Amino acid sequence: MKYIESVKNPKVKAWKKLLTKKERDKSAQYLIEGFHLVEEALKEQVVLEVIVNQEMEMPASFKIEGTDVTYVKEEVMKAICDTETPQGIAAVCEQRTIAIEEIKLDKLLLLDRVQDPGNLGTMIRTADAAGMDAVILGEGCADPYNPKVIRATQGSLFHLPIIKAPLAEFIDKLTIPVYGTALENGIPFEQVEKAEAFALLLGNEGQGVAKELLAKTTKNLYIPIYGKSESLNVGIAAGILMYYLRK
Repeated sequence: MKYIESVKNPKVKAWKKLLTKKERDKSAQYLIEGFHLVEEALKEQVVLEVIVNQEMEMPASFKIEGTDVTYVKEEVMKAICDTETPQGIAAVCEQRTIAIEEIKLDKLLLLDRVQDPGNLGTMIRTADAAGMDAVILGEGCADPYNPKVIRATQGSLFHLPIIKAPLAEFIDKLTIPVYGTALENGIPFEQVEKAEAFALLLGNEGQGVAKELLAKTTKNLYIPIYGKSESLNVGIAAGILMYYLRK
């Protein structure tokens, strides 16, 4: 068994660097924490190493045999975790590179400059639940491997392809209907028929979808507001539309 006691250990310093986007991009790795996320990541075989608080009693139902495990002191666990009260288990995972040619292109969620980590994570989780084939992230979106995004996905990050791509070029290559979201020149979403294949495009929390992308869509949709609220949260809107549009 491997043990690390000091926060000054070179390996601990390397783990801490994974809390930054720069290091995640450089190493193609990221950190996750908590029993549920680690368990889901182990199922999908993306875990490179499990890190366990040596002072914690591991639940009997949690199996990490056959995995590279390092035991650490509690202060080390606190140093590498993004939450205030870590559960006592974390893992280093590899970022999977998936080519667009490898994925099914029937039901897609396209996101333009969605910057809030909580919103992005929620939409990934909802896309997973709604049976979408992939989430395509355009430029300006939050990093899908940001700890806050990962926690909001509740493991869905490991279940479906998350691909970064220039949206304008990507939309031009699609042969399925692309539905944007916009009030201007848009129609109520109930006027569109459900479909076996479609792409749904949502945009920035404050600015919406870029006009140049809206110009490329099949139709632009909006969700009617019946109360006094000015708008819906983008994550809520995504959930309503994904479930409505799918056949």
